[in-house]
Amino acid sequence: MDLSDLPLAELRARCCAAATAAQRERLLAGLRWDSRRGARALAGALERRACAERTEACRQGVLFALRSRLLAAGARLVAGVDEVGMGPLAGPVVAAAVVLPETVSLPGLDDSKRLSPVARERLAAHIHEQALAIGLGIVEPEDIDRLNIYRAGLEAMRRAVLGLALAPDHVLVDARTIPGLACPQTPIVGGDALDGSIAAASIVAKVARDAIMRHLDERHPGWGLARHMGYPTPQHLAALRLLGPSPVHRRSFAPVARVLSGPR
Repeated sequence: MDLSDLPLAELRARCCAAATAAQRERLLAGLRWDSRRGARALAGALERRACAERTEACRQGVLFALRSRLLAAGARLVAGVDEVGMGPLAGPVVAAAVVLPETVSLPGLDDSKRLSPVARERLAAHIHEQALAIGLGIVEPEDIDRLNIYRAGLEAMRRAVLGLALAPDHVLVDARTIPGLACPQTPIVGGDALDGSIAAASIVAKVARDAIMRHLDERHPGWGLARHMGYPTPQHLAALRLLGPSPVHRRSFAPVARVLSGPR
């Protein structure tokens, strides 16, 4: 394909519009014959883009390697499960269970803690578009105080799995084993960084909980819940000492209990 007669502006537009690897490869084949400096620069950019896509595809292959083995062994639906909100002083624990199709396209998928808020929101939208099923489990502060935070996290994950519209054949879970499930489970230490299904669940759970905390901030202004999401930042601790706990603070957590037991 001879592209040398096309203006560089049109070539740039074609490179930007090339959505598939095959389209980019055809452009590269033509650009390699173009002696113009600008054309060579476009060819280099396309080659770097193709290299990055191959690297990302390889990384995602590793992220979904265990799920691929489970599917090859006969599993039909594999759910990744993770929770967020174990450390905050306020708000619920939220867990997500995500069943992804065999073929997914989630560039940049990673542990939610490694992603910017914008990247999390973008990936959460793509996960919701592609997932076969998503379940959420929420445990409110009063139940966290009653159960303790460890058991509350397990309960949130149990609710998330039971909330799936499609029952999974196997569950991949970050570090722990969820009680009360009939299907087999595989706990993976650091799973939100090592497994694609768990990473997807961590993103969905984090985005869902952040939305809840923004809503709680509107209902209970003054503590800055939308800024720190309930985590014990210096600003949050100062507001807690000044105002006392809100209705959504966890009374069993030490900083909140100290405020309740002593003078402000």
